Amino acid sequence: MADRDHRGGETPLDAVVRDRGIDAPDPSDETGSPGGGTTASDTSGPRPRVARVPEDHDHDTFSVEGIDTDRREGLLEAVLRDVDGVSAASATRRNGTVGVHHDASLSREALREVLAECGLVVAPGDEAFEARRASQFASARVAVAVLFGLMVATPYVAVLYPTRIEWLFYDPVTVQYLQSILDSQMTTHFFINLGALSGVAFLVACGPAIRRATAAVRAGRFTGETAFVGSVVALYGYSTLTAFTGLEGAVHYDLVAYAVVVATLWTQFGVTDTAVDPATGGESAADAADTDADEPVAMTDGGR
Repeated sequence: MADRDHRGGETPLDAVVRDRGIDAPDPSDETGSPGGGTTASDTSGPRPRVARVPEDHDHDTFSVEGIDTDRREGLLEAVLRDVDGVSAASATRRNGTVGVHHDASLSREALREVLAECGLVVAPGDEAFEARRASQFASARVAVAVLFGLMVATPYVAVLYPTRIEWLFYDPVTVQYLQSILDSQMTTHFFINLGALSGVAFLVACGPAIRRATAAVRAGRFTGETAFVGSVVALYGYSTLTAFTGLEGAVHYDLVAYAVVVATLWTQFGVTDTAVDPATGGESAADAADTDADEPVAMTDGGR
């Protein structure tokens, strides 16, 4: 394996390998059976590792902490394949996942115990699955906010901003042409697109904030998220009335999009935990505070 351990001393995984008498995987062995051996037909060149998995075998996937080198990948795979009833095992340090094909008689809890014996930590499946799903949705919300924000900002930069700050543009003919576009019937379709993009971005990217703000209003509480959601809704409503009625003023779908992007990025990369939605979670903040902050936590995708 290319990577080596840098911590020094023997790890629990090394101890398990030694106690079970398992041979450490050969760095040059990229082929062969799940046990690491090679056959005569395997010497012709590099091939993917192939394992024969019986059709009636189950598959469990764990997400763990502690697989931080290629060497530990190989050691953990060797330990798991040494367990009775395991037909194939794979560990991936890039995303911290461990997959095991095993006989139905071998329980998931028994596999968790093997992982724990190797110094790895696995959290309860249901809790970790919900946390991982929430984290994935948070990443999707960031993508929606940024992409839709750019789609709203581009027409504003290309058409609307030049007509609002004419003194920045040297060519009055261009400004007059852009203003003629805004004065035409084309403006209706223009603002329909901007309104739809900014509205969808707000509903999708700020969905958890909207739910929390709604729950706070129902409970008679006023929070920062309540103020944010109320301000964005008011600005969106004002812009819609200005765009499609005779109300005088500027259409500020751009400010709606900017607010959504900033709030989403702050939630994702700022101080808010995006993996927990207080509006839907059953665990209170007080219960979370009782958890040992120093205890390592790892996630699993729920296995089957």
